[in-house]
Amino acid sequence: MSVKDTRPPFAGLNGRFPEELFQNLPTPCYILDEPALQRNGQILAGVAERTGCKILLAQKAFSNYDLYPALTPYLAGTEASGLYEARLGAEEMPGKEVHVFCGAYREDEFSELLRYADHIVFNSPRQLKKFGEKAKNAGKSIGLRINPEYSTQEGHAIYDPCAPGSRLGTTRSQWDRQMTPQLVELLDGLHFHTLCEQDADALELTLKAVEKLFGDALPRMKWLNLGGGHHITRPGYDIPRLEQCLCTARNKWSVQIYLEPGEACALNAGYLASHVLDVVTNGQTKIAILDASAACHMPDVIEMPYRPPLYGAGEENEMPYTFRLGGPTCLAGDVIGDYSFHAPLQEKELLLFGDMAIYTTCKNNTFNGMPLPAIFVLHADGSLQCLRKFEYADFKSRLGSL
Repeated sequence: MSVKDTRPPFAGLNGRFPEELFQNLPTPCYILDEPALQRNGQILAGVAERTGCKILLAQKAFSNYDLYPALTPYLAGTEASGLYEARLGAEEMPGKEVHVFCGAYREDEFSELLRYADHIVFNSPRQLKKFGEKAKNAGKSIGLRINPEYSTQEGHAIYDPCAPGSRLGTTRSQWDRQMTPQLVELLDGLHFHTLCEQDADALELTLKAVEKLFGDALPRMKWLNLGGGHHITRPGYDIPRLEQCLCTARNKWSVQIYLEPGEACALNAGYLASHVLDVVTNGQTKIAILDASAACHMPDVIEMPYRPPLYGAGEENEMPYTFRLGGPTCLAGDVIGDYSFHAPLQEKELLLFGDMAIYTTCKNNTFNGMPLPAIFVLHADGSLQCLRKFEYADFKSRLGSL
């Protein structure tokens, strides 16, 4: 790695080589970049200050609570997908708002959920009818997730909340059939989440679709939650256009606007360090086996699919030497991707993947008995702090009694 990589996922290294910072760390390991988190928070706080909106951390993307103090000064609170995340947000961002959305709530958990949540968003009129009055009597702000049936994504229907047959959100036809005046009266706000790593132009179009289908209901609401998927902290994101959308919606319907990004809060704020264990050749394909696994340590690589940035590497065949990077598990598809390099990869070489704070530590697993990577924090002064190391007991305890 003789050439410095200044791309946004590695900007937090401040021109230092990965070997300088991380060569002595046990790999694989995650490194969370505290200053990068703070920079993201500052960008989000600027949007909130200029528009009057409130921005929440969607914990489904980033839930490393030791780093919540880096974001807390800039956010209004947290968004949760269920009981455990709601409790985490309440405990680790005390005094901040806790918003919850779940596809369907469990009856045996709902009373405990009311201890932590401030806003509770229901997915269907049926769930609103079942739990809404209980939540209202507990002093909670009640919302319903709507489905504007307007897709702004292509090629990922399984992840598109507006795809035909989606289980997420109430369509207008469902509203017309099931939303009685009594149920509408329970509502304080509406919620939609339709974007994924998108710019403000997609939001602008979606808001028009929301107004077309639900414009009659919005003036009766106190708040409107625009969900997540807004890539606000990505270089080049159109923040002025976003702010215009937020202010227009706020003024048109006299509502408090909420955003709940997860990715934007921790975008480009973490790394996954790994070493090459072996190099093999199969036909014309050169393969490097790493101690990091796509299936276990970066699940989005397989599920989305997603190709993480790699320090000093290029696209396939962009540089002289192309290697397929794979994990050590028995899964044939445990492949991170094909990358090119200025020089051939060697055993024991350190590789550093970027943008690894999101959807990693909160999604990883121990398939094949793979150890979970340790978690470190990179502080502003360049020092490293170990938050957690994982041992055999962490693997075994998930599977039965100790």
